[in-house]
Amino acid sequence: MSTTVNISQNPLLKGSGLPPFTEIQPEQVVPAFKELLAELDQQLTSLEANLQPTWSGLVEPLEELTERLTWSWGVVNHLMGVKNSPELREAYETVQPEVVHFVNRLGQSQPIYDTFKKLRASEQWDTLESAQQRIVEAAIRDAELAGVGLQGEARERFNAIQMELAELSTKFSNHVLDATKAFSLTLTTKAEIEGLPDSLLSLAAQAARAAGSENATPENGPWRITLDIPSYGPFMQHSTRRDLREQLYKAYITRASSGELDNNPLIQRILELRQELAHDLLGFENFAELSLASKMAPNVEAVEALLEELRRASYDAATKDLKELKAFAATKKAAETEDLQHWDISFWAERQREEKFAFTAEELRPYFPLPQVLDGLFGLVQRLFGVTVTSADGQAPVWHKDVRYFQIADETGSPIAYFYLDPYSRPAEKRGGAWMDVCINRRKMTENGVPSTRLPVAYLVCNQTPPVDDKPSLMTFYEVETLFHEFGHGLHHMLTKVDYPGAAGINNVEWDAVELPSQFMENWCYDRPTLFGMAKHYETGEPLPEHYYQKLLAARNYMSGSSTLRQIHFSSVDLELHCRYRPDSDETPADVRHRIAKTTTVLPPLPEDAFLCAFGHIFGGGYAAGYYSYKWAEVLSADAFAAFEEAGLEDEEAIKTTGKRYRDTVLALGGSKHPMEVFQSFRGREPSTVSLLKHNGLLANSN
Repeated sequence: MSTTVNISQNPLLKGSGLPPFTEIQPEQVVPAFKELLAELDQQLTSLEANLQPTWSGLVEPLEELTERLTWSWGVVNHLMGVKNSPELREAYETVQPEVVHFVNRLGQSQPIYDTFKKLRASEQWDTLESAQQRIVEAAIRDAELAGVGLQGEARERFNAIQMELAELSTKFSNHVLDATKAFSLTLTTKAEIEGLPDSLLSLAAQAARAAGSENATPENGPWRITLDIPSYGPFMQHSTRRDLREQLYKAYITRASSGELDNNPLIQRILELRQELAHDLLGFENFAELSLASKMAPNVEAVEALLEELRRASYDAATKDLKELKAFAATKKAAETEDLQHWDISFWAERQREEKFAFTAEELRPYFPLPQVLDGLFGLVQRLFGVTVTSADGQAPVWHKDVRYFQIADETGSPIAYFYLDPYSRPAEKRGGAWMDVCINRRKMTENGVPSTRLPVAYLVCNQTPPVDDKPSLMTFYEVETLFHEFGHGLHHMLTKVDYPGAAGINNVEWDAVELPSQFMENWCYDRPTLFGMAKHYETGEPLPEHYYQKLLAARNYMSGSSTLRQIHFSSVDLELHCRYRPDSDETPADVRHRIAKTTTVLPPLPEDAFLCAFGHIFGGGYAAGYYSYKWAEVLSADAFAAFEEAGLEDEEAIKTTGKRYRDTVLALGGSKHPMEVFQSFRGREPSTVSLLKHNGLLANSN
């Protein structure tokens, strides 16, 4: 195959509109970025020479320039997550240093920085809208955090660190993907599959067929179990074979921790570089301080105070959870009662849940086929926000046949946004987890003197159980919650009323407030009209029986102390590594994790537990010294949902009124105002932790 690409027709240089995914090939990446970066470099030089301290003389031309880069680089980044391949990786790694170099040059431009400061000091400042002022303030702050004042060797060192960190982050993520892919367990006898639900046997037989055992069937095997969550999770919950659970668990917790894919040296290096960047070059005490400089939380102390409040509220509850689990296993005469290990927890927690609430997670799957869950989700957003979601399949090119495309319209039927949905797990090419990403930002445009609004487009990506054989994707309740969560992010991006890309949707929203709309949506999964609107048996159409709904409500806070403490553990480890830990000390990052575990876990991690080696959020993503954001934002989201509870969940008029207020504040204002101001404009006061503790059933334990 020829690798020569006709540059003028290179789809990666389209620069605007919907990406032509069906035309994009890995071999187009390098020539596209070679041409694009050369062009942008010239544009930047010209812009720097002609800057004016006005909105139209500074921000607008800068937006034009950056949007071309973010469009092309955004497409490549997106494909790295959903259609990863050796060819794409190689191309990405070739151009990434050049992209980082350009971004640094842009971020450290003294003329641009000086002009932003002049704009802030000018008479025009008071005439700007709050969104515009926030964009300018953020640009000044970001330039300072990007080392705009550094000269000579210091600037060179700063740029070299940024370059190396970007490469290490990509390498870290690739190692996790490869290590997850590298392990599998092929089962061939009935004894090995004892306890496994039909849905997992179908998935495992499908995986075996894909790996070459073309005659594999759910009934007779062979069955291929992998470390991909739709396979790993149900296996750990249901397999009666303790030896196999142990084997799988140990493979999972040691991913990317040895051999060619070892992330330990990468972690050490990332932490060294972050500390050098923050302390030696930018003058912060540590990387956590640098991270918080652009977040809602005022300082490390405020974050630690929240984490400690939640730790105290959940620790005793988690201890009680474990004690009850051991007692339950003992009533079942389990041999492991006296020595309950990590690979036993999911199994016994699921058995206890089944007995306590008289249902299994598997029993619910037939009531949650993806098409109906989408109907329920879309019905909810119409009820709350007055918007209508309809299929727009075929109106946009997609990167995989399973990807859907949808339109969102307002009360008048006018389109206001679009989104892609890529719902299923594809372990060979798609990274794990679920996320929302920006495809196109909302923006006010003027073409030939005619004003118009460019509509926002989002990517929504999940990793749920794929359709197997002739059945639709039958979702676990957790997968339903995940879809609602990501759709919440999508609404934040798509229902924005801000016309400036720099503050539209999730842009310029402080990182620790960005999870508010996503976590808010999860609460509605338990709302009666929402649940019954979507939970219907995929074969018979029979609605979810009432007793299941009551059991779901009763089970909502099952082991919530343990799940809260788990999040506190992750957050505390992240903060400690970026705040007090010093890479030149006697402790290793793993030592730090085990030390923090003494007060944030009730079953200490195994000595070989290498969880950090797969902690992509902080080493391969944007959550470094920011994992606490999930809990910080959960305080906000629980309190926001409480406004609907107080209005009365049975009162449709009150729900509609409160929904409109939420849409007009939290969803509409994007990054145009500080999140505290946005929250107060919706709630009428500052947030309180009471709603979160109450929702988690932990209020009594917080004293």
